[in-house]
Amino acid sequence: MSKDTEISILNNMLPQIDEVLSKITTKHKKVSDMSTPSNQISKKMGYDYVEIGYMKHIANEEYPGWSWEIINTEVLGTEAFVVHGRLTYYVAGMKQIGDMVDSHRIQKQRDGGDFVDVGNDIKSANTDCMKKAFNMYLNIADDVYRNQVVDLDENEKMMINEKMLKAGFDSKEIARIGLNITKGKVTQLNVDALYEWIDEKSKTKKESKGK
Repeated sequence: MSKDTEISILNNMLPQIDEVLSKITTKHKKVSDMSTPSNQISKKMGYDYVEIGYMKHIANEEYPGWSWEIINTEVLGTEAFVVHGRLTYYVAGMKQIGDMVDSHRIQKQRDGGDFVDVGNDIKSANTDCMKKAFNMYLNIADDVYRNQVVDLDENEKMMINEKMLKAGFDSKEIARIGLNITKGKVTQLNVDALYEWIDEKSKTKKESKGK
């Protein structure tokens, strides 16, 4: 097969490739934007986390056919158990693979230093590794693990500006909101509340003019 033929085939495939990539992006954004139910969020040592059962449920719903394989394990002396796992999953019909490594401290009794439950420590290391992979590669519980992209994009900023102009906001009011956006006080997490506030202000301004 000549280079010209290969290039021609690739060019013909570009629309299909773009479509698949768009579907992959849409899927990951959809999962990342999900709000984890409050009853699925727990706290340990001041940090929020979710249980593996919830993450498996979302993986089954959004990425059916996924699988988890333990590639390697290692014991770091008597201190920790390390797991190297591999997540295989499918998005828009495409197979993808992601590796992850995590560890879990081996629990010991305070008196005597005997192991408490090594089997449970090994299980926990695998669970921690799987959870990290679910979050890193599938975007599950991004809101809990602070991995969501919450900044407003340029289109959203323009939409807010246009909405304020139509509502009759003056330049000072628009500049003040623009400053809050720049400082990160307005994000995708609370932009709907801003839209509602603008609508309320707009109604008030119209009623004042009517009087």
